[in-house]
Amino acid sequence: MQGLAASADGVRIAYETRGLGSPALVFVHGWCCSRRHWDFQISAFAQSALVVAIDLAGHGESASNRENWSIARFGNDVTTVVDALELQDVILIGHSMGVDVVLEAARELDGRVHGLVWVDQYTTLSAFMTQQSIQQRVDPFRAHFVDATHAFVRRMFAPTSDPLLIDHVCQSMSSAPEGIAVPALEATWDHGPSVPGILAELRLPVVTINAASPPTDTSSMRRNGVEVLLMPGAGHFPMLERPREFNLCLSQAIQRISSRRQ
Repeated sequence: MQGLAASADGVRIAYETRGLGSPALVFVHGWCCSRRHWDFQISAFAQSALVVAIDLAGHGESASNRENWSIARFGNDVTTVVDALELQDVILIGHSMGVDVVLEAARELDGRVHGLVWVDQYTTLSAFMTQQSIQQRVDPFRAHFVDATHAFVRRMFAPTSDPLLIDHVCQSMSSAPEGIAVPALEATWDHGPSVPGILAELRLPVVTINAASPPTDTSSMRRNGVEVLLMPGAGHFPMLERPREFNLCLSQAIQRISSRRQ
């Protein structure tokens, strides 16, 4: 089933649901992506659970009549869909920027979130970019968005990834509206320092599925209550690069969240 829900600032948020069960698995894509990045997971996990996949505002089939492209606003997009579907028990699954988004959504969905699954966003929770370094990293995207995005995305794949997949994702992401993509990217990098505090506030089970390279600082993750699962041979898009292996990792993450919740 496909649907639309109006966020707090009046933006139409597109989503789809499949399957039945509780807790519902709510999938949130990353920067300049869409819910289509979860297609391998939607079909697999809908066989045993209610699956919800969302297009954040300005992405996919959702509307873009918004001026404030903050992580908190994106988080409300998720809350909007969960409320529209009247879901009381959810596991939020976010990739890349979607990790920060599900953290903000979990703050709004107090008591309804069983846990969080992160996919390849943070390799450490003990050091974050300064404002100066964020601006230096964002500047190329402001100057030459398409070229900068192509180079940025291409570097995030594993050396063994399918070249056709790499080309497709690079083309798709670099076609995003620059006026949405650049502030959203800046907001994502700016959100990092707040993450340990949000985790302490939420006190939820969290499992991250990370690529094996670059290495993850498992000690800093553990100190903040985040369990780490590694996927050798995958890059930043493991659900696209190695979907079968990723689905096994995701099943394991969901089981661990359910165990810790009990």
